[in-house]
Amino acid sequence: MSRSTMIACAVVCLTASQAVALNVGDRVDNFKLLDQNGRAHELHYLSDAKAVALMSHTVGCSELADDVARFEALAAEYADRGVEFLMLNADGLVDRSVVQATTPVLVDDTRVVGESLGFTAAGQVLIVDPATWRVEYRGNAAAASALEDVLAGRDVAPGDESANGCSLSFERDESDITYTRDVAPILAANCVTCHREGGIGPWAMTGYNMVRGFAPMIREVIRTKRMPPWHADPVHGSFSNDRSLSVDEIRKVVHWVEAGAPRGDGDDPLESAAAGWAEWPLGEPDLVLNIPPFDVPASGVVDYKYRYLKNPLERDVWVRATEIVPGDRAALHHVITTWAVPNDDGSMRKPKARGGLGGYVPGSTTDVYPEGTGRLLPAGSYIIFQMHYTPYGKAVTDASRLGIYFHDEPPEHRLRDAVLANTKIRIPANAKFHGDSAERTFDRGILVYSLLPHAHYRGTASEFRAFYPDGTEEVLLSVPNYDFNWQTSYVLKEPKRLPAGTRMVHTTWWDNSPQNPANPDPDREVPWGLQSWDEMLYGAVEYRALDTPTQARIEVAGSE
Repeated sequence: MSRSTMIACAVVCLTASQAVALNVGDRVDNFKLLDQNGRAHELHYLSDAKAVALMSHTVGCSELADDVARFEALAAEYADRGVEFLMLNADGLVDRSVVQATTPVLVDDTRVVGESLGFTAAGQVLIVDPATWRVEYRGNAAAASALEDVLAGRDVAPGDESANGCSLSFERDESDITYTRDVAPILAANCVTCHREGGIGPWAMTGYNMVRGFAPMIREVIRTKRMPPWHADPVHGSFSNDRSLSVDEIRKVVHWVEAGAPRGDGDDPLESAAAGWAEWPLGEPDLVLNIPPFDVPASGVVDYKYRYLKNPLERDVWVRATEIVPGDRAALHHVITTWAVPNDDGSMRKPKARGGLGGYVPGSTTDVYPEGTGRLLPAGSYIIFQMHYTPYGKAVTDASRLGIYFHDEPPEHRLRDAVLANTKIRIPANAKFHGDSAERTFDRGILVYSLLPHAHYRGTASEFRAFYPDGTEEVLLSVPNYDFNWQTSYVLKEPKRLPAGTRMVHTTWWDNSPQNPANPDPDREVPWGLQSWDEMLYGAVEYRALDTPTQARIEVAGSE
């Protein structure tokens, strides 16, 4: 093999274990899946376990019952010995409720994980050493002696792989999947908005050669659900800004990488699609405001900065959308934009009135309000920008801008915000999955448009649940895979009506353990705080009242 071929293979060639059955001694690649209860599990997160046992699973095959019982008995026996037991359902299930088991059953909806593990029948077991992520045993659920050998560091005898009748088959034809015909259109539709020159992605998808070089990484971030950045559980709710890939799209991209990333014939769709991106995707705003610039240092901690601008308008306006163009995308973590009318003496400590205008978070610069709604921006107000900067090793000056788009006529409904926050949180040191809640009861009917969970580095999962006056309850949003790097507002495809008397509970769970690679200090009890080394339990609900039309008047924030 020539040196150039070796270099190319180091970039795009995959080991046989990534595309065919894993044998003893092969390394298991990382993945993340939801279990039957909607909780996320990542394989390589279990690095503190003494061993990980994975058993293939299916539904509707009665011959699997004995294997499940044997596996769950092992799980109970080894519960205090540092062994993690997981089953993996490889049926491509959509309905998780059909899974009945005590042990977590990971639902491999795309089936790319099960096929990469080489499962051919339900009831097959892999025992993996988390120190190396290599397979130490491959056999059936009679694995007690193998577990003892793994825990003792002894050689493990080969296992019995005879099938139980619950066969699994994975139909994959990757021979004709190509970049030009199949993969590039998926990337163009779902990834290039961030992975472009000037975008927030760390590299630009400028064409085949660039994508080919990052192909193994693409496979890895898809299998671990880091990309595309969408973290909602699809079982609960449907959202208009859903950035996730479909099952078919995931299978195509993963199989393309595993086939060696073939180019295919024809022009490169990403090269031919390369074009300038509009500075203002919504078009030229009715009003553009330059946010006062700020010099961000190369390192250290930057407290939240509050920048004030006098509203230059001499009349009240109704706003239909806002858009922030960041000055430095790497340094600017988020912006929250509000307005306030000063007191008669000009003070702003407790302003006469205030309201929201939207903001900026990574991956989203535009805030288009729901149809028929708007936010009031009164004359004589000040626009306030809460700026959160994160130094990244280079001193820069951020000069961001706000674009505001007006309604021609007052909208039918005022858009409102409700906050569910708990400033009394205390997260115990080294807690792996600690939760707390905040709640609010709405004394009149509302129409919910979007839900936003917010936590910091230790946030790992979040949920909004409605408890209705008739005694029923419903999960409005579940985010089992919360990621601080993406502050997503989940916009309901169909706004949700909540009757008067509905109690909404917002729950967040945090990972304050050493297993969390983003954790600043696992030995610390963590309180509420603005900076990211502290934590938050903060949920925002965007809604309108069902019983009152818009009145063109200023209202104090939080008033109903």
